[in-house]
Amino acid sequence: MISLTEAQARLLALAAPLAEEAVPLSDAVGRWAAQDVKALRTQPARDLSAMDGYAVRYADLPASLSLIGESSAGHAFMTPLGEGQAVRIFTGAVVPHGADTVLVQENAECTDGHVRMTGDGPKFRGAHIRKSGSDFEAGQCILKACDRINAAQVGLAAMGGWATLPVRRKPVVALVSTGDELVPPGTPTRDDQIPASNAVMMAAQLSDLPAKIITTKIIQDDINALIGIFNALSEVDIVVTLGGASVGDHDLVLPALTKAGAQMDFWKVAMRPGKPVMAGVLGNSVVLGLPGNPVSAFVTATLFLRPLIAHLSGANQAFPTPESAELATSLPENGPRIDHLRGILSGGLVALAGDNDSAQLLALSKANVLIIRPPNAPPAEIGESVQILRINSTA
Repeated sequence: MISLTEAQARLLALAAPLAEEAVPLSDAVGRWAAQDVKALRTQPARDLSAMDGYAVRYADLPASLSLIGESSAGHAFMTPLGEGQAVRIFTGAVVPHGADTVLVQENAECTDGHVRMTGDGPKFRGAHIRKSGSDFEAGQCILKACDRINAAQVGLAAMGGWATLPVRRKPVVALVSTGDELVPPGTPTRDDQIPASNAVMMAAQLSDLPAKIITTKIIQDDINALIGIFNALSEVDIVVTLGGASVGDHDLVLPALTKAGAQMDFWKVAMRPGKPVMAGVLGNSVVLGLPGNPVSAFVTATLFLRPLIAHLSGANQAFPTPESAELATSLPENGPRIDHLRGILSGGLVALAGDNDSAQLLALSKANVLIIRPPNAPPAEIGESVQILRINSTA
């Protein structure tokens, strides 16, 4: 067996980020930028008014000023402002050349074409003006390569003059469920059958990532059937097998992959749950074999599959970042494998979500974190700090 850290590093080394493509801004959120994006324009391009009022020269106040025109958003007043003059101006409008201050309308009175300051007026030259370039300048980097693009950055790119953004092609991920005991969800089951929950769970688990998910039909425990599906999927980016990864007589994924021509890199990781994880390359595909127990499948997808998709999509930091929390319950000592216990984090305190058997989904469905227990960790008492990973987020 190899360590979790080594297995994760070796997995990402199996494939480089995918080719670049330009996508419309509406399709860019959640993707990773493939290169630095620089503003094509300055924002604001000109000084703009931050308030409704009058564009004036600060030095002319508080004298009575002649009103010579109006500037509104999208309709700039083009004549330069001279001494003793004012221009009616509205929020977002271009400040005329020559003006350096906005006298807000609450502190002004306009009668017979003349503007007079009332009240205290502006406190300084430049008051209520958004200066040109105060947001960003043309040529300034507004989005860095490997940043994951959020909604605000989409708006920023649009304001910066972009209609498309450079990202990596979405990886195509095939989910292959294996096992004679599996039947499609919703199908009546005999006592020796179970619904195939892993593929639908995993598709949901990946729904926030930029990936195209293919779910194959359930493959029986037949080596020729497995070889056939592997040959059919050898051109997708990631082939994920769910089940059949262990060492029993009916665990045929590894021999089928080998016969299909896969070059396997590792099999078995010193972790719990999820020890029988395997990874390799089949044609142009990365093959990731995950355990069939639902909790094991979920945990290994969190630690391997999600990071692999992020890596192929151009992420600089593909792996989830642990956080710290205080224990609300004590934990026993851990064995020689790194363990990931299902937990519930609330108010900075974390407790076990219930039974941590790798086949039981109820506790996993309640959990919002995984509690990380290092190999051979001693017992942990209430109030001690532990590392956690967030899961099951719907935010």
